[in-house]
Amino acid sequence: MYKYFLAFGLSFMFFSAYSQSKNDSPLKIGIVGLVHDHVHGILNRSGQTDIEIVGIVEPNQSLAQKYAKRYGFSMDIVYDDLESMLEATKPQAVTAFNTIYDHLKVVEVCAPRGIHVMVEKPLAVSLAHARQMEKLARQHQIHLLTNYETTWYASNHEVYRLVQEEKAIGSPRKIVVHDGHPGPKEIGVSEEFLEWLTDPKWNGGGALMDFGCYGANLITWFMQGQRPTSVTAVTQQIKPDIYPKVDDEATIVITYPQMQGVIQASWNWPVGRKDMEVYGQTGYIHTVDGTAMRLRLQEKSAEKSSQAPERKHPYDDPFTYLAAVVKGEVKVKPTDLSSLENNMVVMEILEAARESASTGKTVKLK
Repeated sequence: MYKYFLAFGLSFMFFSAYSQSKNDSPLKIGIVGLVHDHVHGILNRSGQTDIEIVGIVEPNQSLAQKYAKRYGFSMDIVYDDLESMLEATKPQAVTAFNTIYDHLKVVEVCAPRGIHVMVEKPLAVSLAHARQMEKLARQHQIHLLTNYETTWYASNHEVYRLVQEEKAIGSPRKIVVHDGHPGPKEIGVSEEFLEWLTDPKWNGGGALMDFGCYGANLITWFMQGQRPTSVTAVTQQIKPDIYPKVDDEATIVITYPQMQGVIQASWNWPVGRKDMEVYGQTGYIHTVDGTAMRLRLQEKSAEKSSQAPERKHPYDDPFTYLAAVVKGEVKVKPTDLSSLENNMVVMEILEAARESASTGKTVKLK
């Protein structure tokens, strides 16, 4: 009997050690595309060991060579197409830094192979694409995450805690989200990024898609996944000489039974900003940036400034988070900012906003 338990104990220790070692090993990641300027976030992670970039898909060899020289990766890991990269390098997950239109192709190729996918915002170029992606992800049981810069803002999470958990200002009545900058060309994005970002086929629109998705994502999060009852949007082309194919200014109003959301998306502002105002029954909270906030919790109280506490590992970085999700260390809730459920609602909002802006009518969501 003693020998049995000894053998079982040794086997269990070996399995535990193996599991721990496997869990501690870096997540093998493939990068799909280098034409999205957000790719610098994953290429510029020297010294971090939670992920390992095993392959890159980029048919533009001159662009790949430029980034290889800048970040020190070998051209040996660069492939012309996704299938070749997957067969040669066997990643556990891929991150999509290609056009929004091509997000669907990434899921079509990766999902049947059981490879998890994280795309840059928004999830898809259209609701039709999003539904195909959702079907594939569920059928093949892969994680399909959407990455937003604002997901990692400590201020957003502190406001959510104060509003939804502490009930510090009562029930939300209006949420206003501002996301914009002077324009992609004006701030000097790369030529490769600008080419598709300002094309309605590849990006689905202009400022409405590029920046409207942030507000839709955050408001859906605050509403815990609830779908709005209506969407009304107005878009403009203030700089048709620079952006002849797409809108560069958008305002979206989304309504709920007892709440209203306003999303302001712009390529015309004098400075870049990503902030949010949450108004409740008794007070308001404004985020100023990724950490700073202004609060007035009661009508008779004075406004005060506050700093949000830092986000803890692995909730402080998109690629650390992806690794933790794939390894089973973090469970993605349907209401989470990165979740497929949240981002399917986001796509409903964006689709309705495009329709509303086109027709001049409010769109009721069934």
